[in-house]
Amino acid sequence: MSNQTEKAKAESFKSLSTKDKERKIVDLLLNNAMYIIILLAIVYIAIQRPAFLGLSSIVNVISLTAAKLPIALGIGGCIVLTGTDISAGRVVGLSACISASLLTTVFKVFPNMTSAPPIIFVLAVVLVVGAVIGFVNGFSVAKFKLHPFIVTLSTQLITYGIILMYLMQGTNNGQTLSGLTQGYRDFITKTLFTVGGVAIPRYILYSILLTILMWIIWNKTTFGKNMFAVGSNEEAANVSGVNVSKTIIMVFMLAGIMYAVTGFFDGARIASANANTGLNYECDAIAACVIGGVSFVGGIGRISGIVIGVLLLQIIFAGLNFLSVDANMLYIIKGLIILIACAIDMRKYLVRK
Repeated sequence: MSNQTEKAKAESFKSLSTKDKERKIVDLLLNNAMYIIILLAIVYIAIQRPAFLGLSSIVNVISLTAAKLPIALGIGGCIVLTGTDISAGRVVGLSACISASLLTTVFKVFPNMTSAPPIIFVLAVVLVVGAVIGFVNGFSVAKFKLHPFIVTLSTQLITYGIILMYLMQGTNNGQTLSGLTQGYRDFITKTLFTVGGVAIPRYILYSILLTILMWIIWNKTTFGKNMFAVGSNEEAANVSGVNVSKTIIMVFMLAGIMYAVTGFFDGARIASANANTGLNYECDAIAACVIGGVSFVGGIGRISGIVIGVLLLQIIFAGLNFLSVDANMLYIIKGLIILIACAIDMRKYLVRK
């Protein structure tokens, strides 16, 4: 069937006039401009720094992709609803701080504690925290009809304030939390296996499982279908019997849970947590989603696209580090990536319209 479709497209293309063919080619190049730019950048970096294609570099990129994937999977659902969530990075930071304050050998935030609670208990706590913040976001958007940008800007500031106050508790006095238990670190970063002497950490497996779970939720459940219906046309979805408010709230709650997972990973992965943990993570996640084809016009997006977007973004950032690009310049590059990706996305929408 796919071969017949390709043949039909080829025949259709041949039947076009020269002018129409040129327009089709130009459209194809413009619609895939971001991928072309990234591919050319990767080729240039590989030529300038051959070690960029080395095994250790490849594993490092995959590890970074796995670490940043959960937050992108969460924020992708918000974008499908034609919204966004700029509180994501701060929820990651709060989750990391909670995890690091409980799963530690030096209890500065809770000086009366003598031993760390079970890891699963702490994970459950941060998941609940993420879900509660997600509920506040979703409820405000669904019931008060507020724009997601305004709502999540508010919760971003509130969450940051909570982090600062939390880190002042006990005898910590706002210091970085460290001295994490070996059990917590092993749970996240322990080596699964080695490839050519390079270690593959456990959280890569966890990210793969989360990706599969999110794919099932997006593509095989009624909730996933409702999410895309609301994102495509909220009024039509409501007329069709979809509980729009419930769907919006659940999307933001699921996103909050994904942010919490990211924070739980980061606490052990970085081996510390402070007020700046998670800073600007939402920028990378939004950029990855848009690169991966999740459209701000709503109702369009795939889990596979988000994975590709995160991977491409981490390849670029790792490559820029190989080229010793100024760290401050990375912010400019991230901003340009988001701007160009959104412009291409809007162009695709206008052409379809």
